[in-house]
Amino acid sequence: MRRGIALTPLETRRDVVLRAAALADELGYEVFSVAEGWGLDSTVMLAELAAATRRITLVAGVLSVWTRTPAAIAMTAATLHQLSGGRFVLGLGASSRQLVEGWHDVGYEHPAARLREVTTRVRALLSGERATLSAAPGARALRLGQPPVPDLPIWLAATGERTIGIAADLADGWFPLYLRRERLNELAAGIAARRGSPITVAAGPLTVVDDDLAAARAAAAACTTVYLAAMGDIYPRLVAGQGLAEEVDLVATTRTVPDEAQVLLDEFTAYGDAATVRDRLESWDSATDLTMVGLPPGLPWPQLEATIRAAAPATT
Repeated sequence: MRRGIALTPLETRRDVVLRAAALADELGYEVFSVAEGWGLDSTVMLAELAAATRRITLVAGVLSVWTRTPAAIAMTAATLHQLSGGRFVLGLGASSRQLVEGWHDVGYEHPAARLREVTTRVRALLSGERATLSAAPGARALRLGQPPVPDLPIWLAATGERTIGIAADLADGWFPLYLRRERLNELAAGIAARRGSPITVAAGPLTVVDDDLAAARAAAAACTTVYLAAMGDIYPRLVAGQGLAEEVDLVATTRTVPDEAQVLLDEFTAYGDAATVRDRLESWDSATDLTMVGLPPGLPWPQLEATIRAAAPATT
């Protein structure tokens, strides 16, 4: 049983992030992933977490390939590797049109090509190679000004055919979201066949533990609604393409998850009392290498603590 904690980009309570990471570290979770959107700068947060934790691996889950140059990403990754004593994983992703254009004011064109180019350049820089120059080819290309980290793990967030192919070619780990478990298994097998070896698959459900079943469902449904009705078209299109189009339409029109769309919660969340959540997470353990326990944003600390404790990996 390998377990990790994954935060959404909507969680912006710095004190809560620190408490959650410290508790996950104490309970034996393998990784703690911090997302980045339009709130906290995840790289600054990860630096603080590196000083506040002892053994847990810290993941940038994920950095957008549009918002930092390959050189800036490589510097950040190498620095966080040093600060954490080697406990850092770099996650990269193509992000979404809404976030790239609506927040960063950058044109969102050819995202798969951008993901491949940036990942390739970052890997080369971390290995100690000189920067690849295109905008200023006459300049003197520089190398990373700190010790190279050629073995620093890179995970890619990928769900489309082209980006999954890039993960197969370039990544150490695959960090998908909103894939049904049977689809996850199918795609992981395809990735392994393409690369000739398995890839670390890190995925899991939004998770809420509460003895009040209605409260737990409400929290899981609220976060599901945000992803499927208020964060652009990537996630609703992805989920609809897996045989759940009617249910996605219901969420979009009602701005909630009605009983008729319950399958969305069954597929992509784990909620209920501690025993129920532990049982539901076991089905993810068989579909992934590393089950990521997703924490919906804004939950009160007692609910978060109960969730982190209940989902913790078994100890002997």
